[in-house]
Amino acid sequence: MRLGTRLALGLGVLALVVFAVVGTALTTYMRDYLSNQLDDQLKLAQLAQSKSIADHGTLQGKKYYRWYYAVYDVRGGDAELRRPEDPGDLPKDVDDFTALARAQITSPDELLHTDHLKGAGTYRLRACEVEPGVVLVSAAPMDDIEETVRRLITIQAVTFVLALAALVFFGRRMLRRGLQPLSDMAYTANGIASHDLTESASRLPLRADGRDGGQEVEELRTAFNTMLEHIDDSLAVRAEAEQRLRRFVADASHELRTPLMSVRGYADLFQYAAANAPEERDKHLARLRAEAARMGVLLDDLLLLARLDAAEVEAPLRASEADLVELVEQAADAFRVSHPDHPLTVAPGPGFLKLCLDPQRIRQVLDNLLTNAAVHTPAGTKVSVAVSVAHGTARVQVADAGPGIPPGDRERVFDRFYRVDKARSRDRGGSGLGLAVARSLIRAHSGEIELSSGPGATEFTVTIPLAVDRAREAAAGR
Repeated sequence: MRLGTRLALGLGVLALVVFAVVGTALTTYMRDYLSNQLDDQLKLAQLAQSKSIADHGTLQGKKYYRWYYAVYDVRGGDAELRRPEDPGDLPKDVDDFTALARAQITSPDELLHTDHLKGAGTYRLRACEVEPGVVLVSAAPMDDIEETVRRLITIQAVTFVLALAALVFFGRRMLRRGLQPLSDMAYTANGIASHDLTESASRLPLRADGRDGGQEVEELRTAFNTMLEHIDDSLAVRAEAEQRLRRFVADASHELRTPLMSVRGYADLFQYAAANAPEERDKHLARLRAEAARMGVLLDDLLLLARLDAAEVEAPLRASEADLVELVEQAADAFRVSHPDHPLTVAPGPGFLKLCLDPQRIRQVLDNLLTNAAVHTPAGTKVSVAVSVAHGTARVQVADAGPGIPPGDRERVFDRFYRVDKARSRDRGGSGLGLAVARSLIRAHSGEIELSSGPGATEFTVTIPLAVDRAREAAAGR
């Protein structure tokens, strides 16, 4: 069944329930209203008849058609029926009248009861005390009330059936017309399914058009088009990621090929006895070890980046409580020893700053940033490092007074294998993984690293949240 048909049937079922509730409430109200009217009529009639009994001792005055009247003497504690003026005033069975008169003896108020009298039908009985020791019981037929209620039910049933049929018929047509924009969106989705999304440059030019259908359909259309925009953007990101992967593979191959070629060349020298002289052999062995070490560092960085990318599977951090200020001071001491031609100053800050982090990895980040400042600036360039606390985060700022980073390179300095030095010279730089490793390590600590650079100033700002990550702390405990 189509959605419009199901909605129309559901609307019909709901309308049927509403009609049933309304009809039941209306019928119940009408029955109670007519019953109350009959009770009031019984009360007024008994008031006039009670005066006649009190004045004359007999029931005189106007009597209603098919009504019954019974007068009881209750002075002795039991109900004794008086002889009626007219035999038609009493039904064939007066047990219900007698029972109601006995109950009236001990009741301070008038009693009302509905009973089915044998051979007469359903009657409304009312008992009242005429005078001390005398009780009058009157009974009025309820046939008219029942007939009125039956007619009301019949009229309601016929009206509700016709209204329900019209509601289902016209509602189905209106729902089909209202759901037409959904069919148009389904047509658009089928058109998207026919596109080949396996190509790296594939895009989704189709969108759901139209302005009819009401606010809800417009919201759905907007959400549908927004989803298509996200898919289109995801395809673009995927294409860019594939290009980055190709570039990454090419750069990794280029970086590994040079030390491998050197190792192969020195191996050939030893194979053909071209380096048998002791001094030549030691020089070539040292060079061979240096190339192997450089290749090992490159592979270690690649392995660390791979583990950081798969941190959900294998967390590469070993978090513990450590003093960030102490780590900065240690990195500064090591920098002064290894780069004496770059004066380093440590700005005053907090005396200590305990955080839950991996001290070895944070030290690696600090060493990378300081070394980067020394490698890419001329000798004598001032370098500074500062530790501070702001907005619930710990901040480490590493700045230098060098020539700065060109604007076109600032967006890519954190990319893997990217170097501002386009010539890839290794006398002033490494493999281009230092900043990429630093950013990945800081993000693994739920922090961020930012760059601000201009002529005569370059500053890297590392921020780490002060709040302890309970999940990381539990993982570290495991």
